[in-house]
Amino acid sequence: MHPREGWPKDGSRPPLFSRPVSRRSFLARTGGAGLAALAGGALLDACAPALAGSGRSPLPRPNHPVTWPLFHENKAIASNLQPETGATLNNWVAYVNQSCLNHFAKKYNCKVQVTTFNTMNEAMSKLRSGLSFDVFMGVTVDVLGQLIESKLIQPLNHSYIPNISQAWPDFSNPFYDQGWQYTTPYTIYTTGISWRKDLVHENPYAMHNGWAMPWQSKYKGKVAILDDYREGISLGLMKNGIYDLNTTDRNQIALSRRSLQDLSALTDVHIDNNDYTEIPTGQVWIHHAWSGDMAAAPYYMPKGVPVEVVGYWFPPNGIGPVANDTLTVLRSATNPVLAHLFLNYMLDLPNVLENISFNGYMQPLNAITPERLVQEKLLPKSLISTAVLPSYFRRGVSELQLPVDADALWQQAWLVVSNGI
Repeated sequence: MHPREGWPKDGSRPPLFSRPVSRRSFLARTGGAGLAALAGGALLDACAPALAGSGRSPLPRPNHPVTWPLFHENKAIASNLQPETGATLNNWVAYVNQSCLNHFAKKYNCKVQVTTFNTMNEAMSKLRSGLSFDVFMGVTVDVLGQLIESKLIQPLNHSYIPNISQAWPDFSNPFYDQGWQYTTPYTIYTTGISWRKDLVHENPYAMHNGWAMPWQSKYKGKVAILDDYREGISLGLMKNGIYDLNTTDRNQIALSRRSLQDLSALTDVHIDNNDYTEIPTGQVWIHHAWSGDMAAAPYYMPKGVPVEVVGYWFPPNGIGPVANDTLTVLRSATNPVLAHLFLNYMLDLPNVLENISFNGYMQPLNAITPERLVQEKLLPKSLISTAVLPSYFRRGVSELQLPVDADALWQQAWLVVSNGI
């Protein structure tokens, strides 16, 4: 069953670990079909210098933070405005707990209407076509520049969002949006390796390079990697000790592609985003995985199989993929005050705990610690490794927007792997 199909119609909070869980995999990126004609490997093997970016917009990096421009024709709303009355707040959203929306509607005497999307490409395409919404939830950092430069989202008036004080300090001045002019943080997650401890006897914590764990022929037919071109190529890079997950070097990209082809030959690797079901059920024994997906593993365990057999590895030193999604107010918003209040609402601890109980993905509040998640029975102690620590977020590596020509190489490499060419 698709996770969204099970949202409670009455807005009630389902019992812990006995509910459908909405997933970060809704936002999985896929290679462009238009590149299929370039799917041969020879181009990637050609020796060439690193590519330079060709776009006009800056590419945010932790060592090159970006303060986005403010446009005179796209100004923030005034302060001290009252919420719109008799309104319907229209949310363009990938994943959120319906009960949070219901409680917001009750608090502000409004209605909340949700339109969902499955991929960020789909969302961007529909927004550019002129669809009008108030709040855009789940915006990934790699598309933020496009939204700002296209004036599809509006700058925020911070006076309506005092709950930013509850968030990690990192998000009051994130590198991708200095001064949080356009965004507030939503969910955070890591990408790691999940495995069935009762079926796989290697432990990635004891390996020299845990990213190499899937490359084992003895587990043929029982290995899977995420169906996401950035995550997939990044795994191949890290297997080779390369941690620049925004590389423009075609030789490094080609090396990753060849490593993933070797993985396919060794294991008949599955490529899918079903980590949250396949590891708990034992259909797959080793799966490249998202932390929030594996936090929900208890819901999918077969009867009589303890959740303790599920493991999730992320490097203890924090050097691995970390990311976050954001909340924004669209320029087309007809209820901009309510939209700002909603962003504030989703930064308040009780509402955050309610949301985590549904989708499994952490939000970066100071009060949300691994111990708190276990105490609230939102996370089994055996999967505490799925929790994201501030130190991981600060030391980790991010998959960010690439120059256009480099992005084409990444997508081309992924098409070669995923199509078995």
